Order: sequence, then C-alpha cells, then structure tokens
Amino acid sequence: MINLTHAMVLAAGLGTRMRPLTDELPKPMLPLAGRSLLDHALDRLAAAGVTQAVVNAHWHADRIAEAMALREHPCVVLQREEDLLETGGGVTRALPLLGGGAFAVVNGDAFWLDGPTPALNRLAAAFDAAEMDALLLMVRTTQVEGAVGTGDFLLDPLGRMRRPKEREIAPYLYAGVQILSPALFEGAPAGAFSLNRLYDRAIEAGRLFGLVHDGVWFHLSTPEDLRYAEDTLRAGLVRALF
Repeated sequence: MINLTHAMVLAAGLGTRMRPLTDELPKPMLPLAGRSLLDHALDRLAAAGVTQAVVNAHWHADRIAEAMALREHPCVVLQREEDLLETGGGVTRALPLLGGGAFAVVNGDAFWLDGPTPALNRLAAAFDAAEMDALLLMVRTTQVEGAVGTGDFLLDPLGRMRRPKEREIAPYLYAGVQILSPALFEGAPAGAFSLNRLYDRAIEAGRLFGLVHDGVWFHLSTPEDLRYAEDTLRAGLVRALF
C-alpha cells in the first residue's frame, strides 16, 4: 500500500484516430459529461489524494496550458514536448517532478466510472513496491464496447501479467491507469520510447502486475466512441459519476 501524492497525465499525443475532432484541439481537451477528459482525470487524481501532477503537452499545447492555469487542485506542472517523447520518454523526463516514490500515470483520454471503491484507491492499496515495478488497471475485453483486437495481457492468479502468445487471445485490455515505481525506469533509454519496452522487461522479472477494474470503462478511440460514451452517460450512468 502507498500514499499516493504524485501523478502524471499523458496528454501529448496527436489523437489522429479522433479526427476531425482533434484537428484544432488536443484529444484530452475533448468534452465528455460536461468536462474535458483531462479535467476528469485530474479530478480523479485529486480525489485520490494527489497534490502534485505533471501534464505533458505537444499537440495544441497552448490549449492545455490555458486549461491547466485555471486549476487549483492538484498543483499542475506543464511539461511541453517540442518533439514527442512517447509514453516512456515523457514519464522518464518527468521523474524529477514525481516525488521519488511510486506514482500514478493516467492517459489523458482515460475515462472510467468507479466501482464500490475508486480505482485509484484500489491501485494504491494493492501496490507493493517489494514485489512490483508496475501495477496496471485492466478491463475485461468482454465488457468493452468496440474493437479490442486480441487483447493486451493475461493475468495469473496472483495478478502477474504476460503478453499473449501467437494465436492466443488475451482477455484483458490496459485501461490507461497505473501506478509505477521509479525502479521501472532504471537503465531506461534516452529520448522517445514506449512504456511497453519497460513493461516487457518487468514481465521477464515477474514484476508487472494487473488489477481488474470493477466499474465501467469507456474505450475512446474514435468520434463514434465518444458519442457512444456521451449517449450512455446521458441515459443514466452519469449519475454514478457525480
């Protein structure tokens, strides 16, 4: 169990599959249920006890900067990326701002409804730095509306994760919410790279774990996905959010 005080929100991507909505707007700034996706993520982090957050930005970074200037909680540091650093490079660059202990990382387009206990609190309670370099929130593919491909990971009874083998279907998708240890980044490369490189190394060491989400999660890749989420929330699930 950890006391979650620091976090990063990944908001620098181009959002190409969400075009034309992202032609003039970063994907995390798209509205859903009356607030931007980025504000939803930061609201959840603040509710979980996070007081310091880093938000990276690249595509229409000024729009994100304007929105972050209006926030009071958590305290946000904007990390502009002149060249995209991808997920791994972005978090590696932010490490000096993330407190030295385990911290949360949330995708800027991640949107979920909590179950009986907020997902971030569940992750913080389950994280064990002695056993884990990373703990990822996972969703069952059978509960996801839209294309899921062959899935992302499989979990053993203890929650350790592995990739699917050739022609194997994985029953879980990564939900874009995780807690990471600084140990995951030891020996990380410089420049742009994907967190998947570090996940694979953690899998080999038996230190990549997953926790299955017990609420609702929305796949937000295309404009159709966003419309489906808005329609679903308007139909009644929105009451679970506020």
